[in-house]
Amino acid sequence: MEGFPQAPPKEAYRTAMVLSGAGDALGYRNQRWEYCTSGPQIHQELQELGGLGKVRAALPDWPVSDDTVLHLATAEALATGTSQLRPGEPNGYRIRFNPGATGCGAAMRSMCIGLRYPRPSDLSTLVQVSIESGRMTHHHPTGYLGALASALFTSYAVQGLPLERWGAGLLRTLPLALEYIQTAAAESDSNVGAWAYFQEKWEWYLSERGLATGQGPCLFPAAYSPAERDVIYKTFSLDGWAGRSGHDAPMIAYDALLGAGENWEELCSRSMFHGGDSDSTGVIAACCWGLAHGFRGVPEDNHIALEYRDRMVAAADALYHLAWEQTPV
Repeated sequence: MEGFPQAPPKEAYRTAMVLSGAGDALGYRNQRWEYCTSGPQIHQELQELGGLGKVRAALPDWPVSDDTVLHLATAEALATGTSQLRPGEPNGYRIRFNPGATGCGAAMRSMCIGLRYPRPSDLSTLVQVSIESGRMTHHHPTGYLGALASALFTSYAVQGLPLERWGAGLLRTLPLALEYIQTAAAESDSNVGAWAYFQEKWEWYLSERGLATGQGPCLFPAAYSPAERDVIYKTFSLDGWAGRSGHDAPMIAYDALLGAGENWEELCSRSMFHGGDSDSTGVIAACCWGLAHGFRGVPEDNHIALEYRDRMVAAADALYHLAWEQTPV
């Protein structure tokens, strides 16, 4: 898929940015669900609200979280450039390697990088930008490779690549990332020494799902209800808090995409309404889902009055212009 016969519709970018915010707001529920450890409890509370279709994701009860604020900031920085990162100093924007910087903060803000660099021919740039963006705050492979995964999966969604191939594609991309780290001269020994966990966990997950070779069908557990997902998602995790780390936030989002198909409500059930870091997994999953399916089947109240919605649309348009209108297709 080295060349595209035509650009994707601009509306797909807008939907991706808006639904990423919706997925964040729904999974967050003004902190109530982000910090709830029980998926069944979240589903019960949702039913008491009248179901997903009755949720109007709007202020004051349904704000977006820092995930969307940071995703918007990253998107707008990609479109306008930056001025506060000490650009006149060598490596002025970098922080020191941090053995504890394994969280999902880089992963949940990096989908827009895939919107900016969506082509297969953009892969080298996508790898470098996602890594450098990620390790501005999360200078540890488990943290910043989450940024790579979110950006890469979003680019795959733009390309229309079958979901079953995404995980194997990530594994094929990791050697390119490692080569970049080894040549970027930024504490490469520490980074290489901490590299294995992210890759090994993804290899394990793809083996569990029968997707190690990028071929389907995806194999899910025979029983996979909200209660059972809470247990299984914890097996993805680094410390027992599902979706909290750079490797498993995109992993849960990917798992939800594989299981949801075209069904928005099922995507929400799997990626936003679980007993883990539900806004961070939701913001990634909904962005990719929106590229594939648009607003089809999404209750209008889930997104129409969303906080910062106009900025999301403007950022989407700016990224689309840079990715598709400013360069030959």
